[in-house]
Amino acid sequence: MPAPVEQTSVDPGRNGSAPANPGTDATRPAPGSQALRPHAEDAFAAELAALAAQDDRPRPARWRLSPWAVATYLLGGTLPDGTVITPKYVGPRRIVEVAVSTLATDRALLLLGVPGTAKTWVSEHLAAAVSGDSTLLVQGTAGTPEEAVRYGWNYARLLAQGPSRDALVPSPVMRAMAEGTTARVEELTRMPADVQDTLITILSEKTLPIPELGEEVQAVRGFNLIATANDRDRGVNDLSSALRRRFNTVVLPLPETPEAEVDIVSRRVDQIGRSLDLPAVPDGIDEIRRVVTVFRELRDGITTDGRTKLKSPSGTLSTAEAISVVTHGLALAAHFGDGVLRAGDVAAGILGAVVRDPAADRVVWQEYLETVVRERDGWKDFYRACREAGA
Repeated sequence: MPAPVEQTSVDPGRNGSAPANPGTDATRPAPGSQALRPHAEDAFAAELAALAAQDDRPRPARWRLSPWAVATYLLGGTLPDGTVITPKYVGPRRIVEVAVSTLATDRALLLLGVPGTAKTWVSEHLAAAVSGDSTLLVQGTAGTPEEAVRYGWNYARLLAQGPSRDALVPSPVMRAMAEGTTARVEELTRMPADVQDTLITILSEKTLPIPELGEEVQAVRGFNLIATANDRDRGVNDLSSALRRRFNTVVLPLPETPEAEVDIVSRRVDQIGRSLDLPAVPDGIDEIRRVVTVFRELRDGITTDGRTKLKSPSGTLSTAEAISVVTHGLALAAHFGDGVLRAGDVAAGILGAVVRDPAADRVVWQEYLETVVRERDGWKDFYRACREAGA
């Protein structure tokens, strides 16, 4: 039997890996810097601090906030002192409560849903609120090696000294186990099955063996793991039944109503736009509604009034893609227009999102333009812009 290792013996700051406190890393932009996409714990540091200051509810071991405060951080609200917490996720409250309560147990959390349902976004903000660090991340791809989940080696030291603690390079998961924090695994089903299964012992025994050293790392209280996967990847690398049992699965749905989706797109585009000095979202709210309407109708295969059935294109037409289309449109309006989002600014982006298969999807799009858009009151400018974009 390998002997348990003292948790402090895993030094994440050694061997060229990231330091234990990422905020001190010279390569990581400090809060308030010019980072294009600050980490959640940096971008919303003031909100997290305000919640921590007024959070008098019980907190699980090594959590920065109580489960109630974590849910409030994601869903938004107003604190007793008047501090406004902006919503990070717009959707059923129960979904967030189930996700947060899962992390307070010893079961890992799997966020499942179609592309564009904010799985990564929710994962990042959960880790930021629970542990104050969302950067312990493993990105799943077809080429993700086992070392990304377990540990690797500094081969110069390995050749010079042989297997030793100095030569070992801990993975983000190993660091999270040693520090009692939250690790994240993105696109779990894209990882090879044998790499996925390295998580089984970690999640069931809360132990990571290091056979080369005759040792093991035992997870300390506070450790947990959030993984994401999308429904469209079923059959790529399906999770084994043994691994799936180690997760509590929470399905993130698409927005239920057009109003909810417009709200999500507006909020997110506004956040992105501020970082890029783009025009304010309210100037283009009508175009946002039209983009969302087009995406929802083609996605659902029926018009909003329920009168006309439609063919659906091959793409997902997710909320995330709507955000991308509107953001690109705002950039066009800002740099090549008068700063106001108009139909011509979003037409090319919509065409690119809808027509993924040049043969089949173009037929679907043309049919939708001629039978729905052309006949819709107040959409003549949108129809002309889309026709010009596809010419």
